[in-house]
Amino acid sequence: MLYEDKRNFFRMMVNAQALLVLLDSESGREIDGVCRDLSATGMSVELDEPLEMNTELKVKVDSTNNGVPSLDAIAKVIRCTGLEAQEYLIGLEFIEVN
Repeated sequence: MLYEDKRNFFRMMVNAQALLVLLDSESGREIDGVCRDLSATGMSVELDEPLEMNTELKVKVDSTNNGVPSLDAIAKVIRCTGLEAQEYLIGLEFIEVN
């Protein structure tokens, strides 16, 4: 059976530092991660700790290309998958992109 990607937006593979700032009960706490991929509607970030579903956070990914602006967005956690010991892949859905 042929696998067909059902996404409406192209997903770009990235390996960039991402800064997440929690907007919930631990508001203001910063978490460093690595952005693994990015699309128009969301992104995947690798972290060393899990995050709860629906946690809202501010995301900042600095651009390494002068022609591409940095990403500054509000997002919520829609997926958290354990990879290896103390490694998690977090799926984020953008709520607002600045």
